[in-house]
Order: sequence, then structure tokens, then C-alpha cells
Amino acid sequence: MQSLFTKSAYDEILTRLDNLSPESQAQWGKMTVAQMLAHCSEPLKVPLEKLKMAKPNPIMKLLFSFFKKSLYDDKPWKQGLPTSKEFKIVDQRDFQEEKEQLKSLIDEFYAERDKTDWPPHPFCGHFTTEQWGQMQYKHLDHHFRQFGA
Repeated sequence: MQSLFTKSAYDEILTRLDNLSPESQAQWGKMTVAQMLAHCSEPLKVPLEKLKMAKPNPIMKLLFSFFKKSLYDDKPWKQGLPTSKEFKIVDQRDFQEEKEQLKSLIDEFYAERDKTDWPPHPFCGHFTTEQWGQMQYKHLDHHFRQFGA
């Protein structure tokens, strides 16, 4: 799996982001393109410590441990997977504002590529730098494919 911490993947994601427009239509799912951009910003905020998520109860934490590796492995995510409530965007959003915010968060995340001490994920625990980079790339790739970018 590519990592958002590599220059080539970072450049690719920014190019794909630039290819999105307010007219981009979802090939699956219910979000508008602006909602998708807002949604994609939320997981980037977690390792950047801009979003504090409630820790799950022990049973949910155990369940998350079973699919932790799927967050960063080479297999594409299936369409229609459930989303954490903190990441659900249901209100209308401004496309340009959300696009600029997402680009800013991608830039900030990429700037941390040499960081080795990451906060634990609230649901899944510790991730290495490489796993954080792969997971963020995989999430962005999933939703950019959703909108044909």
C-alpha cells in the first residue's frame, strides 16, 4: 500500500484532489463531493491531535483489533463500509472551503513524515509512522475513487 508520507503518493493525492470539482458525482454512497471532502479531513485530524475521539468500550476495542490491519493493508476498502459517528458529515458544506481545509491537513500531515512518536489511535492503539501514512493514503484513495478522481 502506498503511504501519504512518500513524495509520489503525496503528489498523486494532491493532483487527484485538484481534479475534483463541485460537479463531481459519487459513483456510490450518499455523500456529496463537499461532504466527502469534509469527511476525509476528520481522520487526518486524529494523528495531528486536532480531533479528540471518545475511547470505545472494551468490547468495541476488541472488535476493532480484528480489523486493524485492514486499515493499512493492500486490499481496497469495500463500498458502503460503516463510518465512525465522529466522521459522519450530514449537513451541507461549501466545496471550496472543504477542499482548502483538506489540502491544508494533507500538507500538515505530510510535513510530519519524519515523526516517530505518534499518539495512539483511540480505537486501534499504536500505529507506526508507515502504517499512519498507509492508512491515510488508503482512506483518501477510497473516497477519491468514489468520486472518479
